[in-house]
Amino acid sequence: MLSKRQGLLLTTAVAPAVWATTYLVTSELLPPGRPFLAGAVRALPAGLLLVAITRQLPHGAWWWRSLVLGALNIGGFFALLFVAAYRLPGGVAAAVGALQPLFVALLAVVVLGQRLTARTLVAGALGVVGVSLLVLRGETGLDTVGVLAAAGAAVSMSCGVILAKRWVSPASLLATTGWQLTAGGLLLVAPALALEGLPSHVTGQNLAGYAYLTLVGSVLGYSLWFRGLRALPATDVTFLGLLNPVVATALGWAVLGQTLTPLQLLGGVVVLVSLVVAQRQRPPRADDLAR
Repeated sequence: MLSKRQGLLLTTAVAPAVWATTYLVTSELLPPGRPFLAGAVRALPAGLLLVAITRQLPHGAWWWRSLVLGALNIGGFFALLFVAAYRLPGGVAAAVGALQPLFVALLAVVVLGQRLTARTLVAGALGVVGVSLLVLRGETGLDTVGVLAAAGAAVSMSCGVILAKRWVSPASLLATTGWQLTAGGLLLVAPALALEGLPSHVTGQNLAGYAYLTLVGSVLGYSLWFRGLRALPATDVTFLGLLNPVVATALGWAVLGQTLTPLQLLGGVVVLVSLVVAQRQRPPRADDLAR
C-alpha cells in the first residue's frame, strides 16, 4: 500500500515523463523553425481552457505574481526549451536540465531557508553524471546555442519553482495553473509573430502535435507538477525531473532507432539511483504534506 507521499511522488513524476516527449513531438510533428510559436500554442490555449473551466481570475498581488511565475515557469522556459529542442537531440537537451535540482536546492537555501544536506549534493552530482553518460555518443553534436538555451530553461524554471513554493496561491490548483499558462503564453505571442510569423499552411500532423502538447504536455503535465509542488518540498519535486532525460533517451531508441551504448545504459541506472537517493533524504514529515 502506497503512502500519501509516495502516491504524490508517483503522480508528480508523470509530468517530467510527459515533458520528455516534447523533443520527439517537436522534431517529428511540428513545423520547423518556429520555437516561439510552438511555445505560445502549447501554453495559451491550455491556460485559457483552465481559466474557463475554473472561472477564477487573480486578485490583488496575484495579477503580477501570475505574470512573474508565468514568465519563469512557462514563457521563458518554453521559449528556451523549444530552441533547445530544435537545435539538439532530445537526450542532450533533456540532459542539460539535470542541473535544475542543484539550482533549486541552492535557491531553496537562500529563498526558503531550507538546509542543504550532503545527500542532496550527492544525489545532484549523481544526476549530472548519469545524464552525461546518457549522451556520450560519438555521433552526438553539441550546438552551443542549443546548450545555452537548455541551461537557460533550467535556470528559468528553477526560479519559478522556488517562487511558486514561496507564494502560496489562495485559488484552486487548476486556476493557478491556468493563470501561469495564460500569462506565459501571452508573453510568447509577440515574439512568435514578430520573429517567426505564421506558417503558410498547417497540416493535420502539425495540429495533432500542437494538440498533444497543449492537452497532455500543459494541462495534464503542469497540473500534476504544481499539485506535487504544493504538497512536497521543492527539492524533492525537482529531482523527479531527472526522469526527463531517461524517458527522452529511451524514446530516441524506441521510436527514432537511435543506438544505446553500455555507458548510456549505465547512465540511466545512475540517474535512477540519484532519484532514489534524493527521495530518501529524510523520513517524511507531517508538515511536508500540509504545505
